[in-house]
Amino acid sequence: MGSLGLGALIGFLIAVVMGIILPGAGHIIGAFLGGIVAGLITRSIIGGILAGFLLGIGSAIILAIIALISFALHAPSDWGFIGALVSGIAGTALSIIVAVVATVASIIGGFIGGLLSRR
Repeated sequence: MGSLGLGALIGFLIAVVMGIILPGAGHIIGAFLGGIVAGLITRSIIGGILAGFLLGIGSAIILAIIALISFALHAPSDWGFIGALVSGIAGTALSIIVAVVATVASIIGGFIGGLLSRR
């Protein structure tokens, strides 16, 4: 079995970079591709699933924080403090929904990557 931590870290970096480059869909695509890479690094199905789960949760937390900050910084120019508060909450809620889908995609990607690396 390969390195679970290394697979999760590399997959996490792929998911976060794709999520920053293309918010929303990029997070889901990046999590799927990161899961595949994590499964290939761990060289097992169970390792790929675990690494995919870890990278999905980690990238979800980071991208939820980025969405909160981003939405909260854009709204005050139009709506003041209440706009920042409501926009931050709405951005976080939307990113949580995307994060759940991305975590499932990263688990599926980890399974596929682990399946491809079996000998």
